[in-house]
Amino acid sequence: MSSYDIVIIGGGPAGLAAAASAKKSGIDSILILERDTQLGGILNQCIHNGFGLHTFKEELTGPEYAQRFIDQVLELGIEYKLNTMVMDITKDKEITAMNRTDGLFKIQAKSIILAMGCRERSRGALNIPGYRPAGIYSAGTAQRLVNIEGYMPGREVVILGSGDIGLIMARRMTLEGAKVKVVAELMPYSGGLKRNIVQCLDDFGIPLKLSHTVVAIKGKERLEGITIAEVDKNNKPIPGTEEEYSCDTLLLSCGLIPENEISRSIGVDMEPVTSGPIVNESLETSVEGVFACGNVLHVHDLVDFVSEEAATAGRNAAAYVKNNGSLGEKSKEIPILAVDGVRYTVPKKIHVNRMADEMIVRFRVGAVYKNCYISAYLNDERIIHRKRQIMAPGEMEEIKLTKEQLESFGNLENITVKIEEA
Repeated sequence: MSSYDIVIIGGGPAGLAAAASAKKSGIDSILILERDTQLGGILNQCIHNGFGLHTFKEELTGPEYAQRFIDQVLELGIEYKLNTMVMDITKDKEITAMNRTDGLFKIQAKSIILAMGCRERSRGALNIPGYRPAGIYSAGTAQRLVNIEGYMPGREVVILGSGDIGLIMARRMTLEGAKVKVVAELMPYSGGLKRNIVQCLDDFGIPLKLSHTVVAIKGKERLEGITIAEVDKNNKPIPGTEEEYSCDTLLLSCGLIPENEISRSIGVDMEPVTSGPIVNESLETSVEGVFACGNVLHVHDLVDFVSEEAATAGRNAAAYVKNNGSLGEKSKEIPILAVDGVRYTVPKKIHVNRMADEMIVRFRVGAVYKNCYISAYLNDERIIHRKRQIMAPGEMEEIKLTKEQLESFGNLENITVKIEEA
């Protein structure tokens, strides 16, 4: 059995940034395990621009952004294995993995960073009635077919769901000569970034129908058409609102789910709202020495934030290894409570003595809010009260807490993040 100080599961943007950060923090024995044929993860198929504005202060495509971190990993001499599937991880940090070259093999790690990313919600999870004709794809699968494989899924397209990948594929299919007839969204608000709605739908005259869903699918061998209908506040279709569209392709963009089967098998405590691990200020999970970052932790809207978060996980995993399996003595654990419109926070708990001088707490809201305040309380004392013109579930929000602020507060029991009316 080989052994490494830090093993990183996943060679996408989170895994690469975590590896580079751990190496720069003084750890030489690092291994990245990636199941795909190359490093870079999902960014390899995201050929549109808009990446890197925060990290590199310039606009890059997905492959360009990924290459910046791949270059860092190669320059730092970090070891990696491609085409490698992780089968199991024990609480003792023993990893079972397999690939064609090595067969089934085991690795002993001192620390593990989970960076497996996320996957799309499947049609099965959506309960659309009808047959199973050809022509129904997840938006990410269609993106891979067009951008990497060079295949065109279809010519007349309807998109269900207004997540960012669906919005971007509406533009991509249009540029490739397809006719995108409509984007239907179940919720009364879009799940994607505002800029993507403008650049991908509005600029191309593609209609977005909120509070609508697909209620029927036509065609046995190949998709021939779909019926959408408006839904009420309980998401039930309203009779008489049906509209029919002829199409040969239906793209599903109905949300992303963190890839946490392995995390669960280790016994990591999970957050039901995000379907990702519960982490503390160091991005450490409930299993000591196992850290999580990127979309496996919670689904991000910008890859720049993934890299930033992963760098923190890399630094803390390095500190854990250097301190012989410890991040230092734990102070009292302070929970961060998400209430009144805030769905969750990352992290969910903190040990003040272990946190950095400044810590970003990220969260999403549960509905569209206009002219409201983001507020944070230490016990009952309000310390942040920031005006926001508009907040939507598709855009991640954040607040900053300082170590000095928390240490100087006497008898801190909890931190509360909430939305308050103006």
